Amino acid sequence: MSKNIVIIGGGIVGLSTAYYLHKAGHEVTVIDKSDMTSGASYVNAGYITPSHIIPLASPGMIATGIKMMFNSASPFYMKPRLNKDFLKWSWYFHKSSTKAKVAKAIPVIRDINILSRELYADIKQSEDLGKFQMERKGLLMLYKTEKSYLHEAEVAKKASFLGLEVNELNKKELETIEPNIKIDALGAIHYECDAHMTPTEFMPKLLNYLRKQGVRVKSNEEVKGIVLKNQRIIGLRTDKEVYTADDIVMAAGSWSGELSKKLKINLPLQAGKGYRINVERETGITMPAILMEAKMAVTPMNGFTRFAGTMEFSGINGTIHKQRVRAIANGARTFYPELEIKKDEIDAALTGMRPVSPDGLPYIGKSKTVKNLTFATGHAMMGWSLGPATGKLVSEIIGEQELSMPIDAFAPGRKFN
Repeated sequence: MSKNIVIIGGGIVGLSTAYYLHKAGHEVTVIDKSDMTSGASYVNAGYITPSHIIPLASPGMIATGIKMMFNSASPFYMKPRLNKDFLKWSWYFHKSSTKAKVAKAIPVIRDINILSRELYADIKQSEDLGKFQMERKGLLMLYKTEKSYLHEAEVAKKASFLGLEVNELNKKELETIEPNIKIDALGAIHYECDAHMTPTEFMPKLLNYLRKQGVRVKSNEEVKGIVLKNQRIIGLRTDKEVYTADDIVMAAGSWSGELSKKLKINLPLQAGKGYRINVERETGITMPAILMEAKMAVTPMNGFTRFAGTMEFSGINGTIHKQRVRAIANGARTFYPELEIKKDEIDAALTGMRPVSPDGLPYIGKSKTVKNLTFATGHAMMGWSLGPATGKLVSEIIGEQELSMPIDAFAPGRKFN
């Protein structure tokens, strides 16, 4: 049965959800407060990462955050503040960072990433969006120290056990696979299971396709009020219009927590700010890589190389801290000693905010208290990777179809203590 559905949020998750709901025959409207040309869906590293099986909330992360709290250039930063939501989220994060909970999350993260990778491939094969970059070169985890190697080798062992394609490269093999730029590293773990894309190419193509298909896309429009009656949303009031719908999808990224409060729903969520630098000249880099000690990502995209990094918890704000941007440029130089990121490239850096749940797993599923509300948010650093899988699952939830995979681990009302 066709339904009238409103999606709050026009990032990769919101637009992917619109894509699959439209395919299922529903009437879809997407509302976004921005002009839909910026934010986390546009500044991310473009990775599709089955290899990223360890959630952000893992043993030692709180200690790492405290240690880095006083370093303005640190790649992982939690701004100390007496904010009730942040303090509660931090406590839940701490409670989620156990070996047992991480072990439970690993196979679930693998499954949803593989599902999403295959769905991206299906979209490419369908030619709905025309041609776009999606390359399956894998991902290099470059390391400089034995300590980093041993850490990643443990992750690689788990990944291999789960059936993911992974191997080790020594310095010589690294030179063979990446011959056009000097790399200062001992070696790399190569996750062959991963792929990469150019977000600033894919997003406009997806947006254009949806508009041509009759999906209503409302940009620069902010949800101001939500009318609730008999445990159902009967109206959405924006700064421009009032909407009614059979179902509502909450895909508003870092703003999802605040919007949920309008429905008296507690959705633990914090904005994790990241930065990117684009180098629009030849770098010689052809392989996506994580620079382990620098804690940053490098991606060869269509027309440029992207350097991205940091996870900064400082609330929802668009402030660009130049010291963090410079830290990304310096980190790149330590691994690629012949590459210098120029001042104008640093000055043109942009930022985006990832929605981070306390356990690093997304919120995907029906609300327990509002009958016609479905959540699709909280993806942390996996938002780009998990866009299509989330959209497909939400479409199946709303259409009351058999799900592509179990989603119990993503339940919006799950307990963290």
